[in-house]
Amino acid sequence: MLIVTTERIAGYKVSKVLGSSFGVVVRSRGLGGNIMAGLKGLVGGEIKQYTSMLEDARKEALDRLVKNATAMGANAIIMMRFDSGEIGQNMSEIVAYGTAVIVEEEV
Repeated sequence: MLIVTTERIAGYKVSKVLGSSFGVVVRSRGLGGNIMAGLKGLVGGEIKQYTSMLEDARKEALDRLVKNATAMGANAIIMMRFDSGEIGQNMSEIVAYGTAVIVEEEV
């Protein structure tokens, strides 16, 4: 599966647009993570527990995006983006989205 953040893929032409595709993940920060983050927030610096959680969530959202696009019959995703948000006090939402397409190599 080709995944790009651009509208076009060099050397390929879009032969069919299948529509919007997405993958969403909602993760909860555990009590231990919140306590460690609170302590780290007092002294400053990177909160590695949250960084790791968000990296994992992005990877999972991207995997779900690919699964969704594959189910639609796509062999590529163009204009891929990530978005994130907070739900309540301790949950983060990560969405990977893009346009599922069929591309063919240009000759």
